[in-house]
Amino acid sequence: MRVKPNMDISGKITDIGINVPNLFEKLLNEKQTLLADGATGTNLFAMGLQSGDAPELWNVDQPDKVAAHYRSFIDAGSDIVLTNTFGGTRYRLKLHNAQDRVAELNIAATEILKAVIADSGREVIVAGSIGPSGEILAPLGEMQPDEAVAAFTEQALALKKGGADVLWIETMSSLEEVELAVKGAREAELPIVFTMSLDTNGRTMMGVGASDLMALDQQLKPHVHACGTNCGIGASEVVAAVLNLKLNATDGSESILIAKANCGIPEFVDGEIVYNGTPEIMANYAVMARNAGARIIGGCCGTSAEHVVAMRKALDSTPISAPPTLDDIQRVLGEISEGAKAQARGEHRVVTRVVKRRRRRH
Repeated sequence: MRVKPNMDISGKITDIGINVPNLFEKLLNEKQTLLADGATGTNLFAMGLQSGDAPELWNVDQPDKVAAHYRSFIDAGSDIVLTNTFGGTRYRLKLHNAQDRVAELNIAATEILKAVIADSGREVIVAGSIGPSGEILAPLGEMQPDEAVAAFTEQALALKKGGADVLWIETMSSLEEVELAVKGAREAELPIVFTMSLDTNGRTMMGVGASDLMALDQQLKPHVHACGTNCGIGASEVVAAVLNLKLNATDGSESILIAKANCGIPEFVDGEIVYNGTPEIMANYAVMARNAGARIIGGCCGTSAEHVVAMRKALDSTPISAPPTLDDIQRVLGEISEGAKAQARGEHRVVTRVVKRRRRRH
């Protein structure tokens, strides 16, 4: 059983209880700021993955291409690389008649990454990616909570068996699904992080804002090691979200925040979706996200190894400075939604009250 880590005034994990800190905890303590990788899906599409196909099947059908994808981010300087398992629950794999291959596909993805890291000679964290189930919870939908927990447990245990250092729950929209994913992931007894996509006027599509996310983080401690935001509608919105997350951290210690922004804004070019973010934009984003309070920074959709190289260089060569203002973010990275601005002013804290009522019922 894991216990809540104690933190010193710098936010370092100083005591993890009866367990020896694993690589995720070790590198976070040593480096303070970790650089994650970029996109999985958009980079596999560039390698030939077809729209509608399951990327996870490539872990068995195209292992060399998956390995090349991993290697590109390791060579670019990433400290954390996510496994090709975003859709690795039985619910998502059922869309491809692969619901009985959860263990096979998740273990394969993780073992490929472990082998590539070993060949690199670097210390790189294996983050077992766990995405949304794609289902709607009862009573609005058909998925029962215990079924969701079972699916997330199945994937988490497979990722652990393959060698994951941390379970990386990402791109979530609802508070309830995060809770169920964490409950399932806990069975693997690994560090757990979660990120939500604040892509709808500063909130998730289910209405979750920064204050709600941080309230959930507090509720889930000590089982969650870090939280934050990924994907969204561009780098400016993610940096603004980090400021809002920092503003709403109420646990009495330094919450470890994650920022993993899309590479600019998606545009249709010759019938394909292309992200307009340049390496320079992503380098500026990385520095601003760190200054805003994120300790784990990476890219999401559209972010290539070339972008991560620029992010690595910027983080290594630019000293930490004061947090950016919203005006700074807009001047350098682009517009911020009115919803995110309102949250920065402390307005529209709606869902948090629901979270608090739910907690009292337990």
